[in-house]
Amino acid sequence: MFPIANGFEKKVLSVLSMSDEKEHHKLLPSAKRPQSYDAWRIFRILSELVDGFERLSSLGPSVVIFGSSRAKIDDPYYKIAENLAEKLVKKGFAITTGGGFGHMEAANKGAQKAKGQSCGLCVNLPEEKPNKYIDEDYLLKFRYFFVRKVMFVRYAQAFVVFPGGFGTLDEFFESLTLIQTKKIKPFPVYLVGKKYWQPLMDWMKNYAVPPDYIPSDGLKLITLTDDLDLIVKGIEKHYQAQRSLENF
Repeated sequence: MFPIANGFEKKVLSVLSMSDEKEHHKLLPSAKRPQSYDAWRIFRILSELVDGFERLSSLGPSVVIFGSSRAKIDDPYYKIAENLAEKLVKKGFAITTGGGFGHMEAANKGAQKAKGQSCGLCVNLPEEKPNKYIDEDYLLKFRYFFVRKVMFVRYAQAFVVFPGGFGTLDEFFESLTLIQTKKIKPFPVYLVGKKYWQPLMDWMKNYAVPPDYIPSDGLKLITLTDDLDLIVKGIEKHYQAQRSLENF
């Protein structure tokens, strides 16, 4: 715990120990909650940022793999995600995922199978638990989605996006927004699964680019491919050129 003035320490520890909204309400019933109440959340947020930065700074060059948590082991992309993670580990990259099941589990599994570092950035959800292929030192649990997003982006050498739902799309589009607006250093963004992603690429090309909602060169930020060797070579080339472990 970082130093805190004695007069505040008790309140800060109380806020940091709150595990859910019910406990917050026990501390301060809504009818009596002062306007400054939300400001105390900053200490919980700060603690998650500090923990994330301290632990992930030792991870080394990492590739983030996204995908559906609902994919089963017989899903065709499950084995592909596992194989890609193995290939990347053999080139010296750690593997980072959202820590859940499905394609994330497959990627973590591939990382451990190849004896590489396997990181899972989990978020506290009632229906989702960490998969069993995450290294203990790199299993992080977050209350706040936005803190978790910071950790994904800061240490990534690339994003590789397998078929998925809202969460996968969220991470995919946010990375493009940050790169396009130059809020972070650019890194490769790959979509794996041509059959799944091609309709989305066509929609952006045919409907979002013509009225300039997406700039004409915006789609160049994305590489759609099912060629795992192409992905590995592209990420390795990017890392050799940049030699940077942080993106902002």
